[in-house]
Formats: sequence, structure tokens, C-alpha cells
Amino acid sequence: MPALLIIAIIVGVVLLVTGIVSAALKVLLFIGLVLIVLAVIGWILRRVRGGGSRV
Repeated sequence: MPALLIIAIIVGVVLLVTGIVSAALKVLLFIGLVLIVLAVIGWILRRVRGGGSRV
């Protein structure tokens, strides 16, 4: 019985860590998407306004 309890604890900890990492990855994915959208909007605005010298 104690071996089964130890295995259950290990599985629980692994699932807990996986859940935390998954949530963190979702947040980072959202932040990355926002940064990409902001970069594209900035690039479009620069292109439309004719800003920046071309070398």
C-alpha cells in the first residue's frame, strides 16, 4: 500500500507541474502574439508614413 501511495504522490506532483508549465506557456504564447501584432502594426504605420531612410 505505501508503494501505491508514493506512486500516486509522484503522479500528482508531475500533473501539478505540467499544469503550471502549461498555464505559463499559454500566457507566454498570448504575450508573443500581442508583440507580433504590435510589431506588424508598427511596420505598417512606418511604411504608410514613409518613415525611415532606405539604404
